[in-house]
Amino acid sequence: MASSAKQGPKIVSKSPAGGAGAAGAGGGLPVMPLASPLMGKKKKPFLGMPAPLGYVPGLGRGATGFTTRSDIGPARDANDPVDDRHAAPGKRTVGDQMKKKEEDEEDLNDTNYDEFNGYAGSLFSSGPYEKDDEEADAIYAALDKRMDERRKERRELREKDEIEKYRMERPKIQQQFSDLKRKLSGMSEEEWLSIPEVGDARNKRQRNPRNEKLTPVPDSFFSKHLQTGDKHTTVDPLQGLAGLNTPYPGSMTPGTGELDMRKIGQARNTLMDMRLSQVSDSVSGQTVVDPKGYLTDLNSMIPTHGGDISDIKKARLLLKSVRETNPHHPPAWIASARLEEVTGKLQVARNLIMKGTEMCPKSEDVWLEAARLQPGDTAKAVVAQAVRHLPQSVRIYIRAAELETDMRAKKRVLRKALENVSKSVRLWKTAVELEEPEDARIMLSRAVECCPTSVELWLALARLETYENARRVLNKARENIPTDRHIWITAAKLEEANDNVQMVEKIIDRAITSLRANGVEINREQWIQDAEECDKAGSVATCQAVIRDVIGIGIEEEDRKHTWMEDADSCVSHGALECARAIYAHALQMFPSKKSVWLRAAYFEKNNGTRESLEALLQRAVAHCPKAEVLWLMGAKSKWLAEDVPAARSILALAFQANPNSEEIWLAAVKLESENNEYERARRLLAKARSSAPTARVFMKSVKLEWVLGNIDAAQELCTEALKHYEDFPKLWMMRGQIEEQGENMDKAREAYNQGLKKCPHSSGLWWLLSRLEERVGQLTRARAILEKARLKNSQSPELWLESVRLEFRAGLKNIANTLMAKALQECPNSGILWAEAVFLEARPQRKTKSVDALKKCEHDPHVLLAVAKLFWSERKITKAREWFLRTVKIEPDLGDAWALFYKFELQHGTEEQQEEVRKRCENAEPRHGELWCAESKHVLNWQKKTGEILAGVAGKIKNTF
Repeated sequence: MASSAKQGPKIVSKSPAGGAGAAGAGGGLPVMPLASPLMGKKKKPFLGMPAPLGYVPGLGRGATGFTTRSDIGPARDANDPVDDRHAAPGKRTVGDQMKKKEEDEEDLNDTNYDEFNGYAGSLFSSGPYEKDDEEADAIYAALDKRMDERRKERRELREKDEIEKYRMERPKIQQQFSDLKRKLSGMSEEEWLSIPEVGDARNKRQRNPRNEKLTPVPDSFFSKHLQTGDKHTTVDPLQGLAGLNTPYPGSMTPGTGELDMRKIGQARNTLMDMRLSQVSDSVSGQTVVDPKGYLTDLNSMIPTHGGDISDIKKARLLLKSVRETNPHHPPAWIASARLEEVTGKLQVARNLIMKGTEMCPKSEDVWLEAARLQPGDTAKAVVAQAVRHLPQSVRIYIRAAELETDMRAKKRVLRKALENVSKSVRLWKTAVELEEPEDARIMLSRAVECCPTSVELWLALARLETYENARRVLNKARENIPTDRHIWITAAKLEEANDNVQMVEKIIDRAITSLRANGVEINREQWIQDAEECDKAGSVATCQAVIRDVIGIGIEEEDRKHTWMEDADSCVSHGALECARAIYAHALQMFPSKKSVWLRAAYFEKNNGTRESLEALLQRAVAHCPKAEVLWLMGAKSKWLAEDVPAARSILALAFQANPNSEEIWLAAVKLESENNEYERARRLLAKARSSAPTARVFMKSVKLEWVLGNIDAAQELCTEALKHYEDFPKLWMMRGQIEEQGENMDKAREAYNQGLKKCPHSSGLWWLLSRLEERVGQLTRARAILEKARLKNSQSPELWLESVRLEFRAGLKNIANTLMAKALQECPNSGILWAEAVFLEARPQRKTKSVDALKKCEHDPHVLLAVAKLFWSERKITKAREWFLRTVKIEPDLGDAWALFYKFELQHGTEEQQEEVRKRCENAEPRHGELWCAESKHVLNWQKKTGEILAGVAGKIKNTF
């Protein structure tokens, strides 16, 4: 096209003989074009081409585009059909498409914008939907489908469980009555036809109640009729506006006389009294509505019996129908009487129940209900009448005896009853309880003849007889009831009470053999319960014999040890200590070489026995388990606590023979000597231990002994020697640094800590001590850097996080402390010490919420429980605080801080007895851990203090800063 433009336009004439160019084709001369004014101008290349998209003519010279009606066509009605003949439903009219466009247009208003989520809809929903969008949507749909298939099984199981749980909590009515519907299958046709049909006995007005319409009468009505004296009962509609003539109450109505408002008030009061008298109830003459307090006390409209009157009427109607349909049904009469009793109609209830006794004279329940409803003398007459109808009824005789107030009359009634019903155990027991011991013995002799199968009567008789007669009674009882174990156990207790202990074991053995021969299954749990009862009754030999005979029944051989230990713990929790001791004795016979069983028995004796019993047990234990160091140490400690130091030394000497070069026994011997001020002997023992059994702990104890005795140079030399052998033992580096700190040699202390951290980079204690050292000398930035470095190497160490938080808090940077605490809880979400600290970092109103979060994360952590106790203490909730302190020391008795805070709490809010109890429990627990506790107990000046003294010292230093 470009070349043709350069050449210019060519004008060709059309020939009738053959079209354009015919002459040229024939070789003739070319035809000359006609002259034209446009011949010299070139044609523009864009002419005839469509305008580009968005082109507006004249835009370059400032023109603006506009649209006219001719551009968009004529206006169309909303109901006009669209051009597309095959449009989908909902898009077939112009109005439908306009609505669709309005829905598609996004609302980009500020109210539809959220800082986090942006606009509610998609910002690009109005853009063109291209092929790559379609491919992306298909990929996302495939991913969603794949993920949905992966989770489908779990989701369906979860939905099924949720539906089952929902159905269990809110069952359908159909499910609630399914058991009753199943029972209907067993009903006979006669039973089905005998079901009464309850008709509706109410009249039409009661069935369709309508609210009574009341119209207030204007004063002009009263005024007019007072003057005229008319007695019409209707109001003329034309007079309805007469009240408008009254300017205000009490003034003169034009054209009438004076209006007496006092009389109107009296008339209204009379009308109110009539209304109140109509709604008053007649339940035993009581008025439900109080006329005086009607307007002020709305509660007076509630019936005194607490039920709805309409419900009571329905129940009364239903019970009346039941009585009329089946008059010989005792429960109907009893229910009717009780309904009337509840509503206050006591006399009606009595009449109903007496009629019930006439209709059901053979029903015990009806007679007993009648006796209950009647007053004293009448009740006796009713019971006498009942006895005539039911001479074999035990319950009626018992009721007759209860109605008598005189003891002799009671006895007479019961003896008369026993003449008629001599086989009743209940009557015999009731009669015997009223007699003196001698008369009771005689009656019981007769009772066991009449009721030879009653174990209670035989045992009661045996308790009242002498030893020889009791043996005969129990032998007779065994003959009559060969299947009851209580008779055998009572016989064993009888022999033990009369110092015939050797017979106890034989009786229990014979009992097991005899009961098995009679087909009785020996229930191990029941026999152990009987043994516990014997223990509580003081029959120790019987208890032990029962335990020995039944403890192994029904247990697999591999489960014996585990089951017996559980049984012993159960007996201890029930307070049956002799049972537990017998179980341990039997277990030790069966497992004489089991160290764990000896330890459990030793701890039992330590907590519940005497010192002598513990030492005897430990002597047997070390004879069977000579390699168990802990048993030797327990024996030596028991002797030491009894201030028998030579005996403790001899036990440790024997322990050395059985366990040569044992670290625990060496250190126990050193502690024994040092505690008794035998420092030279302790030094010699440690020197011998270092030469024969060198360990890191032995060296540490050697350094500690010299340090506390003030021999700093010797301590440093020993420490240097120890670090040559055990440079990866962090406690030696700590002690070296602390010794230098004590001498104010901060540079040497820093050097010791740094050297230790090179060897032991994962020791939280070394990092902690170095940070404290820098903080003490005023280098806060360096201390912070040290802790950051420590956390990088030990990111899961809650102690280091806690020290970092406290460092910032001590520096007054509470915001940084809170930020660090948040990071710490992310790294160590289950750390109790961090949660406990986080509770008190919060402001006072938020502490309770934080403590709830802490308990959710660390429910059984002693530090969290201790923090909650301190929180209640700070809020002056004394009882709750004491409960949480007790819970803490029960879960973790080794936490010294809990004991110290508990003791401080009791010093402020408890009695002397409570303080003493906490102190004793702490001494028995011998706690060794806790930040405050270790700071006090491991101080070089407190190395010889007892647990009670350390407790008092720590409690004295605690301040209620929380």
